[in-house]
Amino acid sequence: MALPPPDPQFVLRGTGAAIHTLHFSCGSQEPAVPVLFSGSENGFIHVWNLKTHRVDTALDGHGRKSVYCVETMGGKEQLLSQGRDQRICLWDLAEGRTAVTDSVCTENVGFCRCSLLKVAQGRWLMAMAAKALEEVQVLELPSKTSVCTLKPEVGAKLGMPMCLKLWQPSCGLQPLLLAGYEDGSVVLWNLSMGKVLSQLVCHQEPVMSLDFDSEKAKGISGSSEKVLSIWSLNEQQNLQVYKTHKLVNAGISDITIRPDKKILATAGWDHRIRIFGWKNLKPLAVLDYHTATVHAVSFSDHKIPSERLLAAGSKDHRISIWSIYTQT
Repeated sequence: MALPPPDPQFVLRGTGAAIHTLHFSCGSQEPAVPVLFSGSENGFIHVWNLKTHRVDTALDGHGRKSVYCVETMGGKEQLLSQGRDQRICLWDLAEGRTAVTDSVCTENVGFCRCSLLKVAQGRWLMAMAAKALEEVQVLELPSKTSVCTLKPEVGAKLGMPMCLKLWQPSCGLQPLLLAGYEDGSVVLWNLSMGKVLSQLVCHQEPVMSLDFDSEKAKGISGSSEKVLSIWSLNEQQNLQVYKTHKLVNAGISDITIRPDKKILATAGWDHRIRIFGWKNLKPLAVLDYHTATVHAVSFSDHKIPSERLLAAGSKDHRISIWSIYTQT
């Protein structure tokens, strides 16, 4: 018989607003306690101390407009955040600083999270939804140099990009971008040519979230429907449907595969977090704690399996922290 799902290890309260994004930074000094960053609807980014379960720092750089993406850039001192004020901010948090050092104006009215990829020491690519509704712009950071603008062909009718994932196939090969669109398509873009390599209709509704495992060349996406779509990429770089998984309730806000590629978590509109085995998408657990939509899920990247954590952020203003399937 399956074991009953656990309770959260602990719960973080005090943001006073819905949580829209979460990001762990474990740092290189193991067994350092990870730092958790959260972005809220009230425009604040909170830096959580997971020993005291309290906020160490509150960052205010988005004019009280919702923050829906937070990422670290090579350590917990350099932070990137994205908000509904149409700005992406770069922060310097070293030595207690709380300063926005630079920003990029997206001029995009949607809520598509940007995607970051480290390409060299101190150099990053960032993909973001552009001012023109169907386009994606790729910049290099910190220089903010434009790399390319990805424009669908005339008549493609993909709609707006909803979610983005930059990834590097293997050493030496050019980075690629996976983008989920409003029409339910997932598209693979070649950045150097600015061209579509493959397109696959995965959903009948907008793609709300996707994640990709470059080692297995396999990805997963969710939408407002009752279906998770799993797709693969063959050696000719064609996207193919691998399988689909029917859900009990409709609506997925976020999907993330754990860094060790063993399990994945989904954030549900039905207030639940679902855990699946990544190899065969076997349902492993339903974590039922929140009282409103779960907007974000994030795994810590601990090297020591027993230390790994899962965080989930909800419209109910709470962040639940779980220790689950740490031995697998």
